[in-house]
Amino acid sequence: MEPLHLRDSPALGEARLHISPPGGEGATYQVKNRADKRQRLSILTDVSAYFSPVEMSAVMGPSGSGKSTLLDLIAGRKTIGELQGDILFSGIRPTQAFLRRYTGYVEQFDTMLPELSVREMLLYTAELKCALSEPLAGKRQRVAALLERLALQTCADTTIGDALSRGISGGQAKRTNIGIAMITNPRVLFLDEPTSGLDSYTAHEVMRVTQSLARGGITVCATIHCPPPHTFALFDRLLVLQRGRMVYFGANGLAASAYFHGVPTKVQEKRADENLADWIVHITTDADRQGSDAFVQAYARSALKEQTATELREMLKLDGTSVSQATLSALGTKEATVTPLWKGLWVMLKYRSRNNYVCGNYLFGRLFDKTCFAFLTATFYWRTGAVMNSTNAPNLAGLLFMWAILPAYGAGPYLPAIVLERPVYVREISDGLYTAFTYLLYKMIEELVMAVLMSIAFALPVYYICDLHGSFFLVWLIWLVSLADGIAFAYATAALSPTLDIANAVLLTLPTALLFAAGYLLRWRDIPRYWIWFGYVNWLWYAWGALMINTFKGSGIDIFGEDILAYYSLDGISEWAFLGYEALSFIVYAAIAYIGLVSTLRLHQKR
Repeated sequence: MEPLHLRDSPALGEARLHISPPGGEGATYQVKNRADKRQRLSILTDVSAYFSPVEMSAVMGPSGSGKSTLLDLIAGRKTIGELQGDILFSGIRPTQAFLRRYTGYVEQFDTMLPELSVREMLLYTAELKCALSEPLAGKRQRVAALLERLALQTCADTTIGDALSRGISGGQAKRTNIGIAMITNPRVLFLDEPTSGLDSYTAHEVMRVTQSLARGGITVCATIHCPPPHTFALFDRLLVLQRGRMVYFGANGLAASAYFHGVPTKVQEKRADENLADWIVHITTDADRQGSDAFVQAYARSALKEQTATELREMLKLDGTSVSQATLSALGTKEATVTPLWKGLWVMLKYRSRNNYVCGNYLFGRLFDKTCFAFLTATFYWRTGAVMNSTNAPNLAGLLFMWAILPAYGAGPYLPAIVLERPVYVREISDGLYTAFTYLLYKMIEELVMAVLMSIAFALPVYYICDLHGSFFLVWLIWLVSLADGIAFAYATAALSPTLDIANAVLLTLPTALLFAAGYLLRWRDIPRYWIWFGYVNWLWYAWGALMINTFKGSGIDIFGEDILAYYSLDGISEWAFLGYEALSFIVYAAIAYIGLVSTLRLHQKR
């Protein structure tokens, strides 16, 4: 059998995307059996078809038939399993970067930034995905054209919103998602269940707009379940699957109805008032539940299959002679994003941080706990540093200990940012908007800018109200670096954790465990030798140690007949060296967060 074949329009360089199988059979996709890792399960078997430009093609079948799997495969978005066959575009295997840059994918569930308006969401995407050489005015024109084409002018400046804050309607959200995919005029547009969750009118409205995009020259392929009759009639071509095997590929409408009525098996007659899509899904689902492969066998022996094979062979021959140099260059692209690091950072800070910095929930989550901690520290330890003697030294050491550890516990509000944004992050990475490093750097800059301002606002009153000694600069830096370590650790935890519950459990456990080896609750010299390594990797030990050295160096205060710094194993150590060691923790946790973000598709998006 010949390959699954997606054809692009001549206007776009005669490019075609298909899955080319080995050995003359259709493409097969297998995954490991979770119950028995030695076995492999076939999700798709002997699938071969083509999707042409100017047409809107539908992939249908019973639940679990492999519709979304097929769409993910040809869009290059599968992260697990093994495909027997090549994904080719114009007879050439495309790079993953090509699929991200030159195809559009509309997820079944909307994944957008709720705080942006429709216009801002589209312009944000345009600034990240369109060529850097294109002026901003040109990108604004793109957005304006899409707003008109997708009938979004009336809600262009309405906030998208989410489940907790009302925004645009479901149909408007779906059309906005299509606009996101269309912003760079992709060669192929994939849609996964675009009518899911929409009423009849809205579903038809969305697909009518999508059909107009297809008529403009792009290839449109959508998975659908049971659309309304007038919506189903918009599709030109139909691929029907049952348990991952083909039972029909051909024209939609009367041709499909005639084919299924002609299958040599007992088929329930379609009523005159019955939706064709409903009828096809009903009869194939009934066969699926009865374990019957009559439809599969009928298609395998049909003239329709031979006709498709002939058409595909002719297309592949044409591919060998008609590929333009521009298409060849695009197919070989190695970069998934056209946006350089600095531009990606600027756009994300411009659209996302600007909104976050004026968002009450965002600010409250970062300011409330730290304001409370600063207030408690200042009032509980009022003028504690005014008395520098052996009797008061333990109180002052306790004050410094709290100052060092509280920022670590203030890292909790930063955890949800990565976990809850994961669907948006996955889509934007898959769409080639930016790299994982750009995203992490943006998040760090956004949080650290605010952390610097908070640290100054809290360090000044605590330092003077508590009459602390030594360098204010170091007292301020310790709080800032401790918070930065906490943020980086929160990001590392969130990036590696599959759920928010697991991330919360880990985030609470480690900082608490660090207290055991932080040098105050148990002196460094008394830590069991088998746990001493924990002290060396403990940023709280370095933070508190630096504060102690900064405060008591040269004070001559003894505790239990021993110099206080010697008592805590801090004599002869530079406070600035300890600050440097503490800062290393930020680099380590940030690196772990980066690894987690790079691995997100493999770790958390197994599709």
